[in-house]
Amino acid sequence: MMYGWLWRALPGPTPVRALLAVVLVLGVVAACFTWVFPAIAPLMPFNDITVD
Repeated sequence: MMYGWLWRALPGPTPVRALLAVVLVLGVVAACFTWVFPAIAPLMPFNDITVD
């Protein structure tokens, strides 16, 4: 449902839509690795590693 809406919202013929979809996915992944993941990393429980 969401992917269909996104596909219909993208302009242009099929090759242009596919290229735009890839660019959008790469942008979301880059934003996650740049801002989201570093912001939540201190809150993750696997950062509290101690060896006794």
